[in-house]
This record gives sequence, structure tokens and C-alpha cells, in this order.
Amino acid sequence: MSVARSIVYSRWDGSHEEFSLDAGRALDALSDLMMEGLDANEALEWMRQHGFELAGLDLRVMGLDELLGDLRREREALNEDLQRRLDDILDREQSKLQENHGFETKRMNDFLERRHADTENAAQHAAETAERFRDHDFEDAEAGEDFQDLLAALERLRDLEQMMRDLAEGNLQQISPEQLGEMLGEDAARSLVLIRDLESTLENAGFLRGDDPQLTPRAIRRIGAQALAEVYASLRKGRPGGHDMDARGAALPRPDETRPFEFGDPLDLDVVRTLIDAVKRNARQAPGQPIPFPVPMEVEDFALRERDYTTQTTTVLLLDMSWSMSWAGRFPAAKRVALALDHLVRTRFPRDHFFVVGFSTRARELHPTELPEVSWDMGDPFTNLQEGLMIAERLFSKHPSASPQVLVVTDGQPTAYYTGRELHVEWPSGFGGVSPHAVAETMKQVRRITRQGVTINTFMLDDAPELVGFVERMTQVNRGRAFFTSPEALGSFLMVDYLQGRKRSR
Repeated sequence: MSVARSIVYSRWDGSHEEFSLDAGRALDALSDLMMEGLDANEALEWMRQHGFELAGLDLRVMGLDELLGDLRREREALNEDLQRRLDDILDREQSKLQENHGFETKRMNDFLERRHADTENAAQHAAETAERFRDHDFEDAEAGEDFQDLLAALERLRDLEQMMRDLAEGNLQQISPEQLGEMLGEDAARSLVLIRDLESTLENAGFLRGDDPQLTPRAIRRIGAQALAEVYASLRKGRPGGHDMDARGAALPRPDETRPFEFGDPLDLDVVRTLIDAVKRNARQAPGQPIPFPVPMEVEDFALRERDYTTQTTTVLLLDMSWSMSWAGRFPAAKRVALALDHLVRTRFPRDHFFVVGFSTRARELHPTELPEVSWDMGDPFTNLQEGLMIAERLFSKHPSASPQVLVVTDGQPTAYYTGRELHVEWPSGFGGVSPHAVAETMKQVRRITRQGVTINTFMLDDAPELVGFVERMTQVNRGRAFFTSPEALGSFLMVDYLQGRKRSR
């Protein structure tokens, strides 16, 4: 049973000049897709075809696929309406011809031949039939007037079909937003303008450049800042505090935070707060009396400036890029944390050294400019943590610090390794088994880097027994920490661990 479909369209007021795309929100939508492994070009094309939402606004931009689908349905509805109207017009004209000339006449035969002639396209039956009657001299005057109205509606159908061709071919500049708005409503017109201007808006804002658009440094900084904001948002939702801290290393004052002086504290006074406390104490002791000058002070008035004691660190994030990281949102979560940490270090801790090393069958250092577009290694199921640790060791030797640390994000045990310069891959032995040679060679590198004072903290995105067993062995040797976490919680765990690692003493 078919169900009639009714569509209501709003009137279009021709105000498309008011539509403008916020470049920052557009970049945020672009970066969300890039977190899933698309490069900038692929993400732009996805947005054009499938649409996107603008964060912070109750606005969804329709993609070309959706606009084409709505136009296709509008064409079907218009065709059905034209066919119904045309059948009614021709029925009336046929009755009039039969009344005036009888059934077996040349004029009647010519009419019937036109009406029942084959058409090339069944979907265009009404339009093609109407065209054959364009020069017909209607004997039913009212039917003739209705036919002229139908020809006007036929022009609307032709405009709609041309619009569909332009959308399919990407000729967006050829499409009138006013005309599209009259057919599909204001949301469709707005979406056309925003999609049409998407790339140029990002270019004018300094986020894209080049004929084959690439992200600019400005765009990369914003993507990192957005990733950091999302990670900190999840931190704020978690439990407060819990980070040990001692008072060695560089001290950074915390504005507007003070505490009372205690015996043995360095006399790092917040002068303004101290004076205010002294004035208040004197006022309490002698109500109604003027405050003497200079203001008498007691030890209890002393307010010390709170400080964060931190140390310069070198941190290497080892990011698993094997194929299995594409499952269950693992890689997008890990990539977002890598971007957030990179941005945090560059903006808040510029003296720190932070590096990202990706590993699957092979390991490689990832430059910060690569991070927004980096993806998992498609079809590569092997995990070479050993080489990742080797690269980390070289980075520590070039950038020594008192508290070097490695952060490992992985969902699988080692299955690739080197002996000398020869690369080996090793499938796990049996279901739920391990890759014994890969594990053994990786543990050698763990011991080597541990002797150099490097702490390894591991974040597991899977709780498979073979992975848990390997990480437990690594943790026993290195004395680092291990966490099992979900992709959704990874940002909180890893960011907290990085900040805590910075606060370890020299």
C-alpha cells in the first residue's frame, strides 16, 4: 500500500545575503572528521556531500546528497501533479472533440495519437505529452486555459531538473539560492550558500591554503586548542585533586591564590593581600579608631603567594597506529589527546620537549603539522612497540631532562620487532596467545630505556589477557603505571598523567 507524501515548504524572502559561515565553527566541524582519519580534502568533500553541524548553534547544514534527494522527491511530486492535471485537461478536450466531430475522424485520430504516443522516459511522461500538445488548438476553451497554466508549471519542472544537474556536477555557482528556497524552503537555500562558500571562508580566515587545500599553522593551532578544551572539559567532570607535588624545580605563581604563612616557609609575600589582612586585624582590635600609619603587622597577617612547582620534561607519546586502532573509536580518541598534549606543551610549557611517535609494523616520529591529518595504517595489523621505544630513546638523548617519560597508547601486545637491522613480524601463537619473540625483544628495549631513568606509563584500550599480561611485565620492570581505559575516558587519564609527570622533582 502506497502512502501519500505531503511536504510543506516555507516561502523564500530572498535574504540569502544574510547567510554567512563562521570560519571557526566550520574548522571545528572539519577537524571532527579529520579525527576519524580523513585528510583536509576528504573532510571538505564529506561536508559538502553529507552536510555538517555547527557547534554552539542550533543549525545543521544540509549536504548536496540531501538537497538532491529533496529535489528528487519534489520532482516526483511535481510530475505526479502535472500528470493528474494533464489527464484531466486531455479528458475534457477528448470529450469535446468527440461531441463536435465524432470518434472516427482525422482530428480525433491525431489527438489520440499524440496522447498515447510512446515516451522515451517514463518519469518524463507528463512533460513529453504536454510538449506534443503545445501547438494544439483546444476546442474546450477552459481546458485550453488550464493547459497554459500547466505549461508554466512545466517550466518550473525544467528549472528543478537543471538545478539537480548542477548540484550533481558541483556547479553550485550556477544555482540561484532564491529559486532553491522557493522550491525547498529557507533551510535549503541557507545550506546551499554555506556549502558553496565553505572552502573560500576557510581560506579567507587563514585556515586553508593552496590549490590542493592544506591546513595552515593557524588552523593546526586552533584544532589543538579545541582538542585541549575538550580534554580539559572531561577533566573538570572528574574527581578533583589527587596530584602529589613537592616544592623543588621551577615555581610558577598562581594569580589570586594565597595562603597563610607557616614556620619554615620562604618569605614570598603577596604584599597587597598581607596589607589588607593587617588593616582588617587592626580594625577588629580597635573598632571605630583610625588605623595607625605605618600599619602595624603581625606574623598572622602574612599571606604567601601560592605556586606550582614544576620541572622541565621531555615526553614521548607512543601512539599505536595499527589497523585495530580503527575499531570502537580508539584512534580518534588517541589522536585528539595527541593534539591536546602538543598544544598544551607549546602554549603553557614552551620549555618542555614533547614528541609523538606512531607505530604499527614500523615506527616513525610524527611532526606536529602531521597530527591533524594522521590516520591509522590501513590493513597493517602488526604492532612494533620495540621500534617506538628505540626512537624515544634517541629523542631523550638529543633532549635530556631530569624526568623523561614515555606515554604509550595501545590496544595490542607487540607483534613486530627488530633483530639487528632485520624486521620480523610474528602472529600470536594460538587464540589468546602471545608473540613470544616480539615480546622478548620489546622487553629488552624496556629494560634498556629503564636503566636510563625513563618512566613508561601505559594506557590500554583493550583488556585482552595477552595485552594485560605484557603490560604487567613491562610495569614490573619499569616501575611505571598502567591504566585500562575506554576511548571516551582516555583524554582524562592521559592528561592527568602528563601533568602529574611534570610536577615530579628534578
